[in-house]
Amino acid sequence: MSQSTTPHVVVTGASGGIGRAVAVAYGRRGATVGLLARGQTGLDAAARDVERAGGRAVVLPTDVADPDRVAAAVDHFEAEAGPVDVWVNAAFSSVFAPFDQISPEEFRRTTEVTYLGYVFATQAVLPRMKARDRGTIVHVGSALAYRGIPLQSAYCGAKHAIQGFHEALRCELLHERSGVRVTMVQLPAVNTPQFSWVLSRLPRSPQPVPPIYQPETAARMVLHAADHPRRRDYWVGTSTAATLAANALAPGLLDRYLARTGFDSQQTDRPHDPDAPANLFAPADGPGGADFGARGPFDDQTISRDPQLWASRHHGVLAAAGGAALAGFLALRRRR
Repeated sequence: MSQSTTPHVVVTGASGGIGRAVAVAYGRRGATVGLLARGQTGLDAAARDVERAGGRAVVLPTDVADPDRVAAAVDHFEAEAGPVDVWVNAAFSSVFAPFDQISPEEFRRTTEVTYLGYVFATQAVLPRMKARDRGTIVHVGSALAYRGIPLQSAYCGAKHAIQGFHEALRCELLHERSGVRVTMVQLPAVNTPQFSWVLSRLPRSPQPVPPIYQPETAARMVLHAADHPRRRDYWVGTSTAATLAANALAPGLLDRYLARTGFDSQQTDRPHDPDAPANLFAPADGPGGADFGARGPFDDQTISRDPQLWASRHHGVLAAAGGAALAGFLALRRRR
């Protein structure tokens, strides 16, 4: 942590969804929180939420796909608030459509925001952290960083890229014996506003694939990862663990399963509104726009309890218990 008594945190994608929930959670800790996003309406509302929660907000209107603007945001934050202790990369955008219905410009833009936004932000803050030999970077990932699904080829490709980037960076920091830590949080389906503002060419309104978790649940795990960043990544939710296990054991079978189920499971029964906002090239919460908040429209479908959430936070306890059980079993066999 910095020399001040309160942490200094910067969150990208802070105007809505998981980024918004993470920013407010840090506000409850009394943190100074830098808020990076494009939409001024959402940023202003996020700042009010952070300050109501007990923190201090520093609003930094930024397109993370622009490396110069991200670097300027880091300069601004550190000049105003002090050294960054924790940086959370959560910004993304996407397109819901079959691959051959996504234009090259749309695919490029999704990649620039969702993947290169993480790269540019990390490039901007990492040299400062390395010079101080401290700091934590948290990449908000997804089960889709390991397992691609239909209708989200641009997003899945970007999340796979983040995973490779994260692993390479972590190896380099370990090689240097750096005091800077980097970790990643792989999330399940979350009830965020992306399903209200994503660019979609589906016949019906898009939805997260159940089971669906609230963004506040994801935020708690992001803060836990930032507090315990020596782990290379955290899996959040039984659905994430099951998906990654199935993909490791039988990826071809999972391909066929998703080919059968992945189209309907990502759409509601309601026709898609052709006039729905799309935030790929411009923020849906720009001047005069609405504040979408942290949550999407699926509150009544979310789950609040999952034993895997406890297990992910107590990985060491489970490993120790498993080791003790194995040692006891082997000792019993030797006595027999």
